[in-house]
Amino acid sequence: MFSDNKKDKKKMENTSGQNIISEGTKIVGDLTGKGDFRIDGAIEGNVKTSGKIVVGKSGMIKGSLEGTDAYFEGKFSGKLALSGTLTLKSSAHIEGEVTSSKLAVEPGATFNVTCVMKGAVKEINNGGQKREKESKSEKTA
Repeated sequence: MFSDNKKDKKKMENTSGQNIISEGTKIVGDLTGKGDFRIDGAIEGNVKTSGKIVVGKSGMIKGSLEGTDAYFEGKFSGKLALSGTLTLKSSAHIEGEVTSSKLAVEPGATFNVTCVMKGAVKEINNGGQKREKESKSEKTA
């Protein structure tokens, strides 16, 4: 008579929601979430999520942004920290401080920032000879 909702419950637990800030909406304050964010409105404050952030052409963030990946068509001003990839379309306008593992920029995008790239360091193999990276501090004998 009643259906078993175990499949439905499991499906809901594995699905992360998307938070949408529509065009014409302005939020002053901090946003925190676990899911993805789609921003077509304006945010003045801090945004923190474990998901990805998409900022549409009409979207604007003034403050700080923390997440995994971000895809920008709109504007950002402030401090941006990502553990993954920052993708900038040609209409993007980014100013401030950026920390990211990977960066993809289309021609025409504005990227006026101080940028730090973090990620795995690859070892260079030069003709069969391995070169060791020099450390910042010199060793004295």
